[in-house]
Amino acid sequence: MPQRMTRMDPRLYCVADGPAWQEGHDVSLTGGQAHYLGKVMRLQPDHLVRLFNGRDGEWSAQIKELKRHSGVVRLLTQERLQQETDGVELLFSPLKRDATELVIRMGTELGVTRFRPIVTARTNTHRLNYERLSLIAQEAAEQCERLDVPDIVPMEPLAALLARWPARRPLSVALEREGEGLASSDSEALLIGPEGGFSEEEIRRLTTHEAVRCFSLGALVLRAETAVCAGLSQLDVRRRGAAH
Repeated sequence: MPQRMTRMDPRLYCVADGPAWQEGHDVSLTGGQAHYLGKVMRLQPDHLVRLFNGRDGEWSAQIKELKRHSGVVRLLTQERLQQETDGVELLFSPLKRDATELVIRMGTELGVTRFRPIVTARTNTHRLNYERLSLIAQEAAEQCERLDVPDIVPMEPLAALLARWPARRPLSVALEREGEGLASSDSEALLIGPEGGFSEEEIRRLTTHEAVRCFSLGALVLRAETAVCAGLSQLDVRRRGAAH
């Protein structure tokens, strides 16, 4: 009797580097994915998995072979059509390693479409492990069942970004004591500052920029990673409310 795919079957992201996926096509697994399926999940050939690549929707697939450093699965049926995540871009000042990784994980689960690290006067780290952060975003996308994985672009100074930011592209900025009210429902991006907040010069640049919409996250001073979660949640509620 043919197996039926369930929500309990492993879900993996595979890079779309070839023709569009079709029924019966074979997809190669990375060594890490083969190890996960064979050694961690203890799966055998013929077991079902779920695959997505950010381009061709989600597919049920059957394991053909698992080796020590590779594996192959065969596509069976497209279960979901491709749909891009309806979210916003997140601009954030990198934090200590664990906190930055938490921002990537939570942001992916909350629908961030692109992560844009920025350097501010009080940014406490200027080095990022982009490969590791991309893997964290991928794993979070697998877990939360979105059909794409957000990009993580190279870090750049806040001043340079603001200088070229389009006036017609609303940017919500959480300012502890400068912002008022709620995030703008038409915002396409959210900016969260570093621990310690923005400098006076940065606040001046932000509050005079035509695209910036300053708002408040409440009376309490939040840690940066907490502010990311709160800001994204508020924006999501506002944007969904405006859509209805």
